[in-house]
Amino acid sequence: MAKLIDKSINFFKKEIIFSISLILAIISCFFVQPSINYLNYINWDTIILLLVIMIIVEILKNLTIFEILVRKLLTKTWDVRGLVFVLVFTCFFSSIFITNDVSLIIFVPFSILALKKVDRIDLTILTVSLQTIAANVGCMVLPIGAPHNIVMYTVSKIPFESFFLLLLPYVIVSIVFLIICLFFISNDEITLPKMSKIDFDRKNFFKRVFLGVDYYLLLTFIALFILIGNLENIAFFNLLFKKWIAGNEVLWGIVASQVISNVPSAMLLSGFSTNYEAIIVGINIGGLGTLIASMANLISYKIIVREYDEFKIKYLGVFTVLNVVLLIILVGIYISIN
Repeated sequence: MAKLIDKSINFFKKEIIFSISLILAIISCFFVQPSINYLNYINWDTIILLLVIMIIVEILKNLTIFEILVRKLLTKTWDVRGLVFVLVFTCFFSSIFITNDVSLIIFVPFSILALKKVDRIDLTILTVSLQTIAANVGCMVLPIGAPHNIVMYTVSKIPFESFFLLLLPYVIVSIVFLIICLFFISNDEITLPKMSKIDFDRKNFFKRVFLGVDYYLLLTFIALFILIGNLENIAFFNLLFKKWIAGNEVLWGIVASQVISNVPSAMLLSGFSTNYEAIIVGINIGGLGTLIASMANLISYKIIVREYDEFKIKYLGVFTVLNVVLLIILVGIYISIN
């Protein structure tokens, strides 16, 4: 019994986000009778897309593609600040076209490898934190940049240009914020290690690929979808949303995102208000803040903790401080514009 308890505690510590999401989802099941309708809560397109992308990333890693690309990048970057700048803004620009989730799944492992190569593991926490912010900001540029914006673009039918101009002030201010943060990184010269020959290990290739996929991340998303689906069907919350959302869409978008993330918040708020522009601003600003605020945040956290479990607490601290500071700045921008 003691061993089982110890295992449970260790699992909770290792998979804390999944564990909390699962517990909350189970609690919500006591208020909404479990049924086949639970399957309709889950955005299976998102789950399948994430699974496919994670498999592709693992294939690339095991084919040593990341190793080859990292080496090419390092030979063309002169100093550490320049390297981190490239890594951060690669996430920004790529998220415009391939979504913030996909950008982080691909480039966070790439960045961890690059920093390890130049013996600057000490910059991993700051780099990944800034990459995550950059991805969440870059996805604001076009409606196709993130699942929550795809949802809102489809529901609102706001013209493409109007969508872009609506979020442009927040994108510009966020870029300035990222650049200022990067200037706190020293511009030390990069010391390239002696590169050994790259060997491709064919043994158990597919086994390594499928074992490398983070299935608990997928289960975390499923648990969150069930939690949100049940909240929408609990009369108290339903009444609360109807009463307080109208006229306070930006505030609710920010607050709801901190607790349930901005993708479910987009689906939730658009069902109770037609002030779509305010909802769009709220859920995009709201993607900054807590680890839960954007599902992309969970992706970065899981990747860095899987590589460096000892960074868990420090990463949460640095990530949260940077996000909250930018969130407050963007709320100030919204207030000044309106």
